[in-house]
Amino acid sequence: MKQFLEGSHAIAEIIKRCKPGVVSAYPITPQTHIVEDLAQMVADKELDAQFVNVESEHSAASVVLGAQAVGVRTYTATSSQGLLLMAEVVFNIAGLRLPIVMTTANRAISAPINIWNDQQDVMTVRDSGWVLLFAETIQEAVDLHVQAYKIGEDPRVMLPVMVNMDGFILTHGMETVDMPSQEEVGKFIPPYTTTYKLDVDNPQTMGYLADPDYYLEIRYLVQQTHRELLSIIPEVASQFKKAFKRGEGNGLIEGYRLEDAEQVFVAMGSVCGTIRDSVDELRAKGKKAGLLKIISYRPFPKDEVLTALSRAREVAVVDKSVSLGGFGPVYTDLCAAVSSMGPKAPKVSGFVLGLGGRDITLKSIQDVYERMSGKQVDCEFIGLKQELLAEGK
Repeated sequence: MKQFLEGSHAIAEIIKRCKPGVVSAYPITPQTHIVEDLAQMVADKELDAQFVNVESEHSAASVVLGAQAVGVRTYTATSSQGLLLMAEVVFNIAGLRLPIVMTTANRAISAPINIWNDQQDVMTVRDSGWVLLFAETIQEAVDLHVQAYKIGEDPRVMLPVMVNMDGFILTHGMETVDMPSQEEVGKFIPPYTTTYKLDVDNPQTMGYLADPDYYLEIRYLVQQTHRELLSIIPEVASQFKKAFKRGEGNGLIEGYRLEDAEQVFVAMGSVCGTIRDSVDELRAKGKKAGLLKIISYRPFPKDEVLTALSRAREVAVVDKSVSLGGFGPVYTDLCAAVSSMGPKAPKVSGFVLGLGGRDITLKSIQDVYERMSGKQVDCEFIGLKQELLAEGK
């Protein structure tokens, strides 16, 4: 059924259809509407779940960790400083192999205080072991949540999944959404059952002390699972397309006009919509431009990326985050991937756009395109106020 929905309301509706038994979250802009809706659904008995009010995001993550550990499907959501506050638990959740699903409404990190969108928050926990998926549209965010439960709860995986959607742009944007029915979602992700849980009738230990003789092996197993996910995620995406009759890409990446592209933009999230329009404008001028959208940032789909960029001469990575003192995170991963191409590798340049919600316009992408063909750069900020730079401020 198609409905015209705000992004946050759409996420609450799809989570209701996924039937978590425990929901716990702490309000933080721009995530709040999601959990407000879920709390109301529980109060109105539309969702048979326990909504646990807590005093912080650290507590919210701890509640869903405990609930998932005893075999209950769970859900939480956060943003920005909230994700940083729960970071300790985020790492624990992955280390305990608990398939929790969390929405992160991506937002800038303080200081200075900023409530607008970029992707710096999720990058602080990119090495935690979570599966990290990025949505371009509200529809894609809805669809990725259904797939997230299917992926994480797969006995071959048993890892948490974070669905990232750009704050305000998607959480508060309005879009016509094809919302699947409860029956359709229930058929795709049946009730959660697992033998891997804390159970007095079948005692086992979770989170035990691992000395140097075992810790390396445990981390290695998480890394191995991420490698296996590179085939599992496309498998789930294919099943989703068959069941719901929609979906682009293979769950890992999506290409746009890449067949003969020589200049390729690489990006994640809602900015891909603006880049598509820019590609179309460039194509109208005879330029062979294309877009490679990364859907799965962790695991990073190296082989798929290399195949997609096999014809490219120049690549511009558009990061909405920056590792201060280093480079853009996606740029770093992409450079590592293309290094294996040897002399056939395209020239890769890294650009940082949109920090703190700075508008990314068609002109911004045009600037990136023009600089892509010039001297190679590794962390160039686009959209700086030139007059401030001139004054030395």
